[in-house]
Amino acid sequence: MCRHLAYLGPPIPLADLLFTPAHGLARQSWAPRDMRGGGTINADGFGVAWFTGKEQTPIRYRRSLPLWTDAALPALAAATRSGAVLAAVRSATVGMPVTETAAAPFAEGPWLFSHNGRIAGWPDSVTGLAAALPVRDLVTLDAPTDSALLWALVRARLRAGEKPDTALGGVVAAVAAAAPGSRLNLLFTDGESIAATTCGHALSYRSAGDAGVTVASEALDDDPGWTPVPDHSMLVATPTAVTVAALEGVPT
Repeated sequence: MCRHLAYLGPPIPLADLLFTPAHGLARQSWAPRDMRGGGTINADGFGVAWFTGKEQTPIRYRRSLPLWTDAALPALAAATRSGAVLAAVRSATVGMPVTETAAAPFAEGPWLFSHNGRIAGWPDSVTGLAAALPVRDLVTLDAPTDSALLWALVRARLRAGEKPDTALGGVVAAVAAAAPGSRLNLLFTDGESIAATTCGHALSYRSAGDAGVTVASEALDDDPGWTPVPDHSMLVATPTAVTVAALEGVPT
C-alpha cells in the first residue's frame, strides 16, 4: 500500500512534511507502520507537488526510485516553501509498472490527486467504467495502472463541474460496486481545499487553526493533535476547517 499526504496553510518548508518529522513521509517510505493489504515498504517511486503562490499550476517532482535514494531531494525540500502540498510514496501492486509516470501526484491544471490502495480484479472488473471515458483519456493515461485510471475517472467528473468531494465520492461508489473488496483511499487538492476518502485504509488529520491542516495516511509524529478518520468516510478540509462525513453509496 502507498502513503500520501496533503498540507494547506502558511508556507512551510517541504522538509517539514517529508524529512523533519519523526515519522515524515521519507521514513514512511522505508518504515511504514501500517501496510495492510500487502507490501512491506514503499520503494516503487514517489512524487511531491507544491504551489508557489505565483502560479495556479503547481510544480511537480516525481521519480521511479525509492525516495530515500534521491540525494538532491533533502536540500530541495529544505529550501522550498509552500502553503499547498500533495506528496506520495508508492508500493506498486504486483504486475504494474514501476515508472515515473505511475507515481502520484497525478495532475491537471491546479488539480493534484493520489491513490492509496488497489482495484480488486484489475483490469477486468472496471472495463465498463473505463469504457465510459473519452477514448483520448484512455490512450493518454499516465500509466497502465489502477491509480491512473482512478485519476481519469475523477478528472472526468471534475471537468464536468462536480465539486472535488462529489467527484471522489462518486468514483469510490462506482468502483466499489464494480470491484468489491477494492481499497479506495483517494486524496485531492486544488491548492485551496483538500478532499480525501477512507475505504480500506487509515487516514488522519491535524488541524491547527491558523497554522493550517495536514492530512496523511499515517500521522507524521506522536503529537496528540492527530485525529483518526473512520473507515468509509469523506474528509473535506480548508486551512481553517475540517469536516468528516460517511461515504454515500459505499457498503461498509
